[in-house]
Amino acid sequence: MTNTQYWRGIVEMIAAQLIFGTAGWLVVASGVPVLDVIFWRCLLGAITLLVVCWALGLLGRGAISLRQAGIAALAGVVLTTGWLLLFGSLSRASISIATAVYHTQPFILVGLGALLFKEKVTFGRMAWLVIAFVGMILIVQGKPGGDKGGSDYLTGVLMSFGAAFCYALVAILTMRLKGIRPHLIALIQIAVGAAMLLPFADITNPPTSARAWTLIAIFGVVGTGVVYVLLYSAYQKLQTHVIGALSFIYPVAAIVVDYIALNHRLQPLQIVGTAAILIAASGMTVGPHILKGFGKAPAEEPASS
Repeated sequence: MTNTQYWRGIVEMIAAQLIFGTAGWLVVASGVPVLDVIFWRCLLGAITLLVVCWALGLLGRGAISLRQAGIAALAGVVLTTGWLLLFGSLSRASISIATAVYHTQPFILVGLGALLFKEKVTFGRMAWLVIAFVGMILIVQGKPGGDKGGSDYLTGVLMSFGAAFCYALVAILTMRLKGIRPHLIALIQIAVGAAMLLPFADITNPPTSARAWTLIAIFGVVGTGVVYVLLYSAYQKLQTHVIGALSFIYPVAAIVVDYIALNHRLQPLQIVGTAAILIAASGMTVGPHILKGFGKAPAEEPASS
């Protein structure tokens, strides 16, 4: 991996997390039930990616093998299962607890990377992840109304942990698809997601307002099509510990969007948490370059298939 590829992966991962941060606002602003929004985003995202893949000549024979397509489809099943588990957990456990448990995903990802790809789990890497996790906890705890309890606490916690494991597993499966264009990987996964969500969505009562459709279209084209191309491209360039650290940028982006779009004031704990996450992400990504000489590529190659 060259230095240019590494930093391109960093930029792609950060961009994806920033776009993910708009998801909550888009869902709330659309006024459409969450599962319906996710179904329509998948459908519109898949249509967009189908057009893009056709324009790039990625739909021809030889673009992807049957085995690789199977891995991508399996990742799509896991991804959609994770969505369903996460949404289900929010109505059972408190939002704060469900969010905290879901963000154990970087630790699961690093563990899977060590187990499957023999990546080193150093004290320094784990320390940065812990700092970022603490920052995320501070962000969630500082959110007004974030502790409303649900009806089945333990079930909610387990569902949220299952969603975190699904996220990590999707990253691992996608890492095994090196050499396959991320546009095609995203198309397969999101198309699988649309098919899986179809039975749960109320398609007999689609949104009626132009505003709702506009927001859903943005969510589908940018928040699904574009963002997953960026995400899967980054997965192919970075190691699991870097992916894990940068995943914590999502809650930072979410509170900034809440502040700008919904006029939610930032609480002191959220500001401290944001600083902790940004420091940890910088330490994980830039730190190795400072220690080994800025401008050199990381000594270790990213996980290979």
